[in-house]
Amino acid sequence: MKIKLKPVISFFLILGVFVLSGCGCKESNPKKYRINLEVWGFADDSSVFPEIFENYKKINPNIESIEYKKLSADTYEKELIEAMAAGQGPDVFLLHNTWLPKFQDKIVSAPQEVLNEQKLRKDFVDVVADDFLSDGKVWAAPLSVDCLGLYYNKDLFNAASITAPPKNWSEFITDVEKLTKIEGNGQISRSGAALGTAYNINRSTDILSMLMLQSGTKMVADDGSINFNQIQMVNGKMISSGENALTFYIDFARSGSSKYSWNRDMHYSIDAFSEGNLGMMFNYSWHMDTIKSKSPKLNFAAVSIPQFAEGIPVNFANYWAYGVAKNKISSKNSTNVTNDIRAEEAWKFLAYLATKSETPIEIKRSVAGTTQTANSNYDPASVYAKNTGKPAARRDLIEIQKSDPKIGAFAEGNLIAKSWRQVDPEAIETIFSEMIDKVNRGQLTVHEALETAAARAGQLIR
Repeated sequence: MKIKLKPVISFFLILGVFVLSGCGCKESNPKKYRINLEVWGFADDSSVFPEIFENYKKINPNIESIEYKKLSADTYEKELIEAMAAGQGPDVFLLHNTWLPKFQDKIVSAPQEVLNEQKLRKDFVDVVADDFLSDGKVWAAPLSVDCLGLYYNKDLFNAASITAPPKNWSEFITDVEKLTKIEGNGQISRSGAALGTAYNINRSTDILSMLMLQSGTKMVADDGSINFNQIQMVNGKMISSGENALTFYIDFARSGSSKYSWNRDMHYSIDAFSEGNLGMMFNYSWHMDTIKSKSPKLNFAAVSIPQFAEGIPVNFANYWAYGVAKNKISSKNSTNVTNDIRAEEAWKFLAYLATKSETPIEIKRSVAGTTQTANSNYDPASVYAKNTGKPAARRDLIEIQKSDPKIGAFAEGNLIAKSWRQVDPEAIETIFSEMIDKVNRGQLTVHEALETAAARAGQLIR
């Protein structure tokens, strides 16, 4: 005797495990509301996200839609602040890794059950916790982290009989001397490396920060005060590691120095490298495509940056992470969705987007006999990394990327990348640039320039 069961043609959920990837949040009885999320950025095209968004909507029945809005990089921060002030900004948006001090009152931290310190430190490279962990709370999560790499011209290296790029600064200096050509009139016709100046070297202040950190400089004291000019005890000796780092950097632009290879009259570093007149430069992974577009036939590669023989290996991070807006008033959202619910749902989505899933997702959702099944093996951050070719923020993905010939050096460099808290990043960049330039022009000594910069940076805090 066969028994036939009449199908129920209505909305139902068959739920094995409902865990939003990485957030550790289980829901057996989803709340009855529908919400729309808006994500703002500028670095990625909208084509990167539709598949990711659709998979999440199958997992979380509370989400009606997720939209990505790409803004102009030049006006991104201005548009963001203006929209947030009017309560009409995004739910989720990109924050630079130096922006937490000035945006912390505009964003909401992750609920502990969604993303906490332990999970953040386990999944991501160390610099993420340094930048976005405050008061024991997580304030943002990245899909990608980038750090400095050493770009080098293979043809110039071959012509100079240099068989491999330098691994430490001693080798770097030796290679600079071999690569640099100085004419009888004292003009540099070919530069071994772009170092020593401020305004004609792309990301010059980041390079200097990297050298300071490699030298053991504690950029900011425990109480938040500026510290990069302080004398410290290193190996039993009292030294100013910040001053030593600035001197090292400036020497590449000091005529008469054995390291002399660059000056204020040289062509902009990215252009000089693209034109084949520069042996080495430091930059981030995103300029790989910039150089290829400028000079498709240039024979070059990027490797890990040199380190000092003594000290812990350090790189410098420059990246963006997604945070959740603290307040938003939007007609797109249902009237019964409170701001707290909106923020919580935004963080659940962000945890799904960026973190590593601890529990497989298994969910089937049926409406009027139509079944939608989410891909239980789907990893949004992995998909993002493949679609964009960017170095990952997550440790498990770096293990995969580190052998990649294009971005491997940057991915591996993320493991040792550091940054430092800046109250006003744009002002700090100006202060560091002027510090370098005043020494270049002979207006201040290295010591005087460093002290002046420290005093100006200290005023930003006060």
